[in-house]
Amino acid sequence: MPSVRLDGARITDWPSFHVACQIAFGFPDYYGRNMDAWVDCLSYLRDDEGMTRFQLKANETLQIEVLHADQLKVQAPEILEEVAFCIGGINERYEDYGERPALELVLR
Repeated sequence: MPSVRLDGARITDWPSFHVACQIAFGFPDYYGRNMDAWVDCLSYLRDDEGMTRFQLKANETLQIEVLHADQLKVQAPEILEEVAFCIGGINERYEDYGERPALELVLR
């Protein structure tokens, strides 16, 4: 299963979250560094659009592993809550198109 790791100890605010995500996911240079752009990029995981460094097969799931999630919950709980909410919405979008969910969030 393809996976990406985010270090929750290094994410202290929205700017640091978006920098970490752009690097980890391979978002394009024009990535807007907001949650709308984050959702847009991760909604093309099974397409050849170049929105991430990942291109999933129909049955694959990208695991998003957040290391030091307990520290992130203390430093910036709203980020973790928003990420979980957006992953749910992205997976619903995939299901609406008759596809399997594409993302799995794992907190370590």
